[in-house]
Amino acid sequence: MPRRLDPRRRAWVGAAWKQIDDRRLTDLIAEMVDVPSPTGEEGPLARRLAGRLAEAGLDGRYQPIDDDQGNATGRLRGDGTGPDLLLYAPIDTLTVGTEEEDVPQVGPELRADMRPAAVVDGDFVIGLGASNPKGHGAAVIAAARAVAAAGVPLRGDLLVGLGAGGMPTNRRTVPSARRHNAGQGNGCSFMLEQGMWADYAVIAKPGWTAAWEEVGLCWFDVRVHGTYSYVGSRHRMPYRNPIVDAGTVIAGLEAWFPEYAARHTGGLVTPQGNVGGIEGGWRRTASLSPATCRFHVDLRISPRTTPMQAKREFAEAIGTILAAHPGIRLDWEMTLAIPGTETPEDDWIVRAAKTAWEELEGRPHEPILANSGATDANILRARGIPTVRTGMDRIGDDAPMRLDFPAGMNVVDVREARRLVRALVHTIVDTCTRTRDEIAEEAP
Repeated sequence: MPRRLDPRRRAWVGAAWKQIDDRRLTDLIAEMVDVPSPTGEEGPLARRLAGRLAEAGLDGRYQPIDDDQGNATGRLRGDGTGPDLLLYAPIDTLTVGTEEEDVPQVGPELRADMRPAAVVDGDFVIGLGASNPKGHGAAVIAAARAVAAAGVPLRGDLLVGLGAGGMPTNRRTVPSARRHNAGQGNGCSFMLEQGMWADYAVIAKPGWTAAWEEVGLCWFDVRVHGTYSYVGSRHRMPYRNPIVDAGTVIAGLEAWFPEYAARHTGGLVTPQGNVGGIEGGWRRTASLSPATCRFHVDLRISPRTTPMQAKREFAEAIGTILAAHPGIRLDWEMTLAIPGTETPEDDWIVRAAKTAWEELEGRPHEPILANSGATDANILRARGIPTVRTGMDRIGDDAPMRLDFPAGMNVVDVREARRLVRALVHTIVDTCTRTRDEIAEEAP
């Protein structure tokens, strides 16, 4: 049977739920969409959200990282006898929302949902990042506001972190980009270093579940070598086009990725691999073949696989491909490593998030399996904070757009956002109204 809160805490949850306002939630999501926040330039949105947190009754602050990038933080204080809980969500968008940076990678043109301009269509908000991450960030703010407005007597502090640099990317290739480490969780790391620490954390990211583990990621840079040559000379002198050989190596890796994923499937994860970029030759001419063609690989790793284990498996895969094609010459290196992480399933915060899910669903919790997405939960857990991930389900058939990858990021169902707010409120009350001794007594 699902665990239930005692009558007193159920009353506090109910009082906070009454403070949730769909119109206000919709307006907040739309406001967040309308403020562009590509990775590295989250400052304007973070400043705006610091103000929204202050209006919600929290100690809202802007935390600058550099001139363009920063976090928004908030704190609602308890009486000091209970555990502190951090609600966290990133605020940067994976793409930028301009033709100059996004086209043709996202398609021949920018769709309406790919622009930082919100459109409200019934129960849906459409616009860049409307669901992931901004709808989730709005849900975090709404949950904190509801608890504050209801006057729930907290024992532990409720912290809110809205972080820069949450997307799996390095510095964008634009003149304004100042630092290489603009993504990969740099905002979350900085926030923790500046003292925004807690006993437990909940990260709001897609997936209507309570997830206690997720993949990490390793990136590899592969350089395939050939001969610098000319179309008028290839038949007269030694010639090997590294672009062609890179295609052979990529095809070999594409065949290996499913084998790798099957071998490492377990728990909640099925880690995948992907070739995410290729460079070679000059765009100004098709007459010359380059001496080198390089491409980049993202290999997701299970919490039970170390980056060094993944590196050696990648080496074996490359070795197998080269053995089958002995004329190919290449070298490679690992350029990024973020380990996968897990929180024990019986940890308090996982059980509290499951209880919230079960309260709203009226049935035992069912985890989502075969995940290959990574979030800043890896940063939080790696620093020693037990963390659970919870979020919204994908848009359904009644959405104004058909579900695909960008629509899943850029279209949010406010009804789903409201359900997430309710779950977050439940978890806050379940955790922050208890003393630390009560939590310890609940340990299995």
